[in-house]
Amino acid sequence: MTEVKRNTIRALIAEATPKIGRFEAGILLAHILDKPKEYLIAHDEEELSDQAVMTFDLYVSMRIDGMPVPYLTGRQEFFGRYFEVDSSVLIPRPDTEVLIEQALIVAPDRPLILDMGTGSGCIAVTLAKECPGARVTATDVSPEALEIASRNAASLGAEVEFRQGSWWETVGEQESFDIIVSNPPYIRSDDEHLPALQYEPQSALTDGGDGLSCLREITAHAMAHLRQGGWLLVEHGWDQGPEVAELFRAAGLAAVRTVRDYGGNDRVTMGRRA
Repeated sequence: MTEVKRNTIRALIAEATPKIGRFEAGILLAHILDKPKEYLIAHDEEELSDQAVMTFDLYVSMRIDGMPVPYLTGRQEFFGRYFEVDSSVLIPRPDTEVLIEQALIVAPDRPLILDMGTGSGCIAVTLAKECPGARVTATDVSPEALEIASRNAASLGAEVEFRQGSWWETVGEQESFDIIVSNPPYIRSDDEHLPALQYEPQSALTDGGDGLSCLREITAHAMAHLRQGGWLLVEHGWDQGPEVAELFRAAGLAAVRTVRDYGGNDRVTMGRRA
């Protein structure tokens, strides 16, 4: 009987597929080899070094334990661009692209944009790249997150001003913007899905309470920092649409509406200073 070599690309992918799935196994091995995923198909009989095999085994074990793939590879795609990520920032998700799409619809020419709680900088950097002439300011309370965000802006060639502080702390009394966006912590502390997100920064996921405290803080002061006709757009939980819309209306915002994500869930609420 011919011995099956375990150190080939085909054998490693086949062995890992029942554990983590073929797609994720391919992403991890391509990352380790610093090759595109297509390379794995064209060179599936290639024999790999012992070091590569050991690294792949380690990554598979970590993935089985729950470590997200983007934290293992150090990057995540968002709106057609790759962003550096580590455990100090949330992993950018497709649902947040809805926030980008709606902001682009209502943004005027050369807008002044504020992104609050920027994390990896995926929202701020994307808007800076997608809005010609935009002046983008991004804030976050975490210096580690701002370091990641600054590197993402530099590597993607986006001009963004970063400030460290909690919500409105770093915004001047007289400053105003055409677009204010935020993806704040909005998961309730008792949400059954929270334990599955243990590897991501908890302070960026939940407020430790009902999930609305940060949204209340943002909404309460938004009118004072919106230009005439300016828009506030926030991401929130699938079941928070009505409550967030009520916060917007109570703050005096007009044309309030909630937009669904790609899964059909309420995800982004937006309102305008009339």
